[in-house]
Amino acid sequence: TAEITIGRMGHMSPIGAARAIIKKQKVSRFWMIVGYLSLAVPFFGFTYYSVVAGWSLNYAVEAGLGSFEGFSSEASGGWFQSFAAQPWHNILLQGLVIILTAYVVGRGIKDGIEKAVKIMMPALFLMLVLMMVYGMFSGGFGQAVEFLFTPDFSEITAKTFMLALGQAFFSVGVGVGFMMAYGAYLPAAADIPKTAVVIASVDTLVALLAGLAIFPIVFASGLSPSQGPGLVFITMPVAFGGMAFGQIIGAIFFLLLFVAAFTSTIAMLEPIIAYMEERFDKARPVLAFSAAGVVWLVGIFPALSNGVLADVRPLSFIAGLEDRDIFGAFDFFVTSILIPVNALMISLFAGWVIHEKAFKQELSQTSDLLFTTWRVLIKFLAPVAVMAITYFGLVG
Repeated sequence: TAEITIGRMGHMSPIGAARAIIKKQKVSRFWMIVGYLSLAVPFFGFTYYSVVAGWSLNYAVEAGLGSFEGFSSEASGGWFQSFAAQPWHNILLQGLVIILTAYVVGRGIKDGIEKAVKIMMPALFLMLVLMMVYGMFSGGFGQAVEFLFTPDFSEITAKTFMLALGQAFFSVGVGVGFMMAYGAYLPAAADIPKTAVVIASVDTLVALLAGLAIFPIVFASGLSPSQGPGLVFITMPVAFGGMAFGQIIGAIFFLLLFVAAFTSTIAMLEPIIAYMEERFDKARPVLAFSAAGVVWLVGIFPALSNGVLADVRPLSFIAGLEDRDIFGAFDFFVTSILIPVNALMISLFAGWVIHEKAFKQELSQTSDLLFTTWRVLIKFLAPVAVMAITYFGLVG
């Protein structure tokens, strides 16, 4: 709610919105950090997220061609390592994702982003439902439901609670900057708290559908659900390679993954282009492809982290992070440092710096009780929660 409201207050990019609010309310320019971080996070996030999107697209094609048929765990792991180590293949796949993203964002909000999302979101939902229906007949649906929805209260500790809160925190994109960018386009009549609730609700619904689509296949194939990140690109191809209609279901699964990643890359590029439009008198497509070129150049490093740069360990001087490659270092820098710091700054900026009257005016549809509750949460609970999430994320 705070991020969307700040965006609508300024009707500009995150940097422009922060600058406008600071000037209007005569507060310290230190709080420009909110705007700068809200561009830094999507920029660096885009550089390595585009690598994963490229992998997903490649795997969708390979699954459709039947490349995973008869895969064992060892064969799947070896195939992924061989694929991820190919420098030009990865760079070109990443570039394709970045160019497609620049094309959509370059067309603008109405003709580009809105049209793309209107097609991709229903497609994503339909693919999830199709996979879930398939899962119901795969033989592992009952185990998946039990695995997902049977609570084990003995496992709930302060640490697991904070890790779960952190997952929710990152899942909705808090502190990334695109909520602020999209908020700038929100009409005055829009009810921001209701919009925030819809975003969180749809995110949760999609997450539950994804669980009911993926885990039945995992259990029906006799695989372990606790494979971590390797579940997607190593374990799932084994499942698709040994099941009926594996080519079709596998292609749908990885296409689904690509669509989800692609909608995120679109959201990541938008705040950057919105800022560039304020700074440079150039056509939006020119700005989009210019920014995409810079993202691609920086993104080459994580793209090559499984190949020619596989031995590079940029965080080797930090205890516990010695084994992270360049891709892992980018991910750690964005998710464990930039996003939490930005979220903390946003909660402090919204709760302690922006005048209460300004927020009340912007959230005019909100009841007094709801507004007071929100104000207390953003001032006191949110900063503490963000710091706790950050701590447990680092030590965990």
